Amino acid sequence: MNEEGKTMLNDLIEKRKKILAESEQHKTRRNELNALASKYARERNALNTKTREYVEEAQKNKELRDTSNHEVQSLKEKRNELNEKANGFFDEIEAFKKEHGGLKNRGIKELQKQIEHMEFRQQTEVFTTDKERELIEKIKQMKESVREQEAELEQNKEIKTKITTAKDFRKEASDLHAKVTEMAELAQKHHDMMVEFYRNADKSREEADNQHKLFVESQEAADAEHKYFIACQKELRDYDKVISGLRKKTKKTKVTKEQKAVRKEAEHLFKMFRAGEKLTTDDILLLQRSKLI
Repeated sequence: MNEEGKTMLNDLIEKRKKILAESEQHKTRRNELNALASKYARERNALNTKTREYVEEAQKNKELRDTSNHEVQSLKEKRNELNEKANGFFDEIEAFKKEHGGLKNRGIKELQKQIEHMEFRQQTEVFTTDKERELIEKIKQMKESVREQEAELEQNKEIKTKITTAKDFRKEASDLHAKVTEMAELAQKHHDMMVEFYRNADKSREEADNQHKLFVESQEAADAEHKYFIACQKELRDYDKVISGLRKKTKKTKVTKEQKAVRKEAEHLFKMFRAGEKLTTDDILLLQRSKLI
């Protein structure tokens, strides 16, 4: 091979090295991006699972809230029925008072309503110490008034029975009202939990969407690097073909030169043989390989 051919071969080998290095870079980057995409996919899947769990918990609390609200409504209806029955007896008692006179204070039913209202205020509102004492004293006085009126009315056996029955109904209604309050608070608790779980589900769903976006971007970048890697591999194969061809040509040229040298040496030995000169064993073998004898 002449100098120009050697230069061309060396240039091709150097270029192949650069393409090989570039190919390895694309391969490494592709693998890194695929690993990153897998990481984002795992995080996205975990967040989607968490979202489903949050939604399931929200649905459970929604059902419990609705059940509690239905219970509240049912208890309210029963409570109202009991209060109506109690009020019916108190109306009869009030009618008796009007018929018989002698009782100038407010009716028992009205006093009971006032007492319940003030007791509710005492439990739910914030008072100064003096104001609370004043309220307690009013409640005490009104209860005493109720007891006095009841004592006077209870002298009549029929009225005494009605008072007892009315009190029983009112007590049952009061107990149911406590349950209504309890169930209403429970319904509100489940409602708040439902809202919180839905809020968490929205948050984790948003995070999952973000992880999916990163997954897609990483996967697309990995696919692009893979395409570059494949292109480099094709280019390497093309270089290999050209380099291999040049090397074969160089080898063939070298073999031809050697064959010519051997042939020339054989012809010289053959002339010596014909001239009757003595040849060595190697000389004879060389003539045989050259097919001159």
